[in-house]
Amino acid sequence: MNFELQHTDSRSHARAGRITTAHGTIETPIFMPVGTVASVKAVHFRELQDDIRAQIILGNTYHLYLRPGIDTLERAGGLHRFNGWTRPILTDSGGFQVFSLTENRKLREEGAVFRSHIDGSKHLFTPENVVDIQRSIGADIMMAFDECTPGTADYHYAKKSMELTHRWLSRGIRHFRETEPKYGYPQAYFPIVQGCVYPDLRRESARFVADQGAEGNAIGGLAVGEPTEKMYEMIEVVNEILPTDKPRYLMGVGTPQNILEGIERGVDMFDCVMPTRNGRNGMLFTSEGIMNMRNEKWKNDFSPLDAQGISFVDQAYSKAYLRHLFVSKELLAMQIASIHNLAFYLWLVGEARRHILADDFTTWKAGMMEKLGRRL
Repeated sequence: MNFELQHTDSRSHARAGRITTAHGTIETPIFMPVGTVASVKAVHFRELQDDIRAQIILGNTYHLYLRPGIDTLERAGGLHRFNGWTRPILTDSGGFQVFSLTENRKLREEGAVFRSHIDGSKHLFTPENVVDIQRSIGADIMMAFDECTPGTADYHYAKKSMELTHRWLSRGIRHFRETEPKYGYPQAYFPIVQGCVYPDLRRESARFVADQGAEGNAIGGLAVGEPTEKMYEMIEVVNEILPTDKPRYLMGVGTPQNILEGIERGVDMFDCVMPTRNGRNGMLFTSEGIMNMRNEKWKNDFSPLDAQGISFVDQAYSKAYLRHLFVSKELLAMQIASIHNLAFYLWLVGEARRHILADDFTTWKAGMMEKLGRRL
């Protein structure tokens, strides 16, 4: 993997860059649609590629390991061949999923013991076997196995958790460097910065991660219960230390406003389930604000979903029609809303990139932030 930093905004830390992988080029800043179980919910890959213009999608080690299973993925020749997506893929290591299984997992030095949410069967994730699993999945970018610390953790817990993540990282990156890809193309490995909301822990973790010399780095353990302003503070603290010549990935974040704030602070990569999850529940993100598509006010509004014409669904369907589909509980409603929201997120980061390159990002961002939070 190669990263080229093309321009940094003169009035902020916002960056435009280019990541080159075996499966294609990614122009940053970028948003990655979440394809947890080898699919992006309610969206065809044709739409992801041609209309939404996704450059990379995310899969999840925990879910793919349980179903369809590593044997099936290896027989297929990796996830790209299994699901037919030809562009880059990033896989989360499963750390967040294990974190969310509070009642069904135990952490120890060796790794995390957990029970499957599908059938209750018992499994062990270690820093080493998570590398092996991601080798079998064949992701272009692999994540280190970490403990995702809750945003409300006290200092003592956060420090212990961070130190465990660091010990796991040392083992994981050693195993990554001692093993080879399985499908004839290179894979990158990103460590994850932890430390909760404590600046000294975040700095310590960022230094430890930066010292690994990996091809890119991630910021984890944010948007997990801490105040938004704390999240922004931690991004600033971490990005003062993470190398500027490597891509920075803020995991699991977030709203359109969160993404623009992250970009302004020097983040290059984002993912979140929000566009598809909220879309399936009738919430549309638009260039003028947020719409609840079940509201009566859209019943006779035959204007496009978004005046910007962000995706083909914006020209093809009206607000009134989409409201009708949601009220009628038609499955097509969820598909249209998901396509629109993903296209909007990709449009937003694309516009951010354009304004970074034009060196007027902060002015453009101020105008966008006024619109993004409106309830229409």
